[in-house]
Amino acid sequence: MPRITPDFDGQTVITTFEVTPGTAHDVLDLLTEAWAQVISVQPGCLGGAIHLNDAQTRIATYSQWRDRRDYQAMLRNPEMRRRNREIHGMCKSFEPVMYEVQSVHP
Repeated sequence: MPRITPDFDGQTVITTFEVTPGTAHDVLDLLTEAWAQVISVQPGCLGGAIHLNDAQTRIATYSQWRDRRDYQAMLRNPEMRRRNREIHGMCKSFEPVMYEVQSVHP
């Protein structure tokens, strides 16, 4: 499970997917399956979450990794590459961005 703490020294990745209300739940299903079957079992994966906005036009995923190399290795995994092609084919756009925690507010 991800933990957001100011002293986290791993890699945080937030990816946004632009979808339509008609494809949002299909993309959610594919992302959920990818997390259960591929992403969560990759070395260095610390956890993540999937979010859907109220209008069902944006999905955001949040993941934490031991380090950047672990995240990049997951992206090169042949099964994940196949799944990403399918997921991205259903999206208007997607954008993965690597972040570092700057502060946490209770």
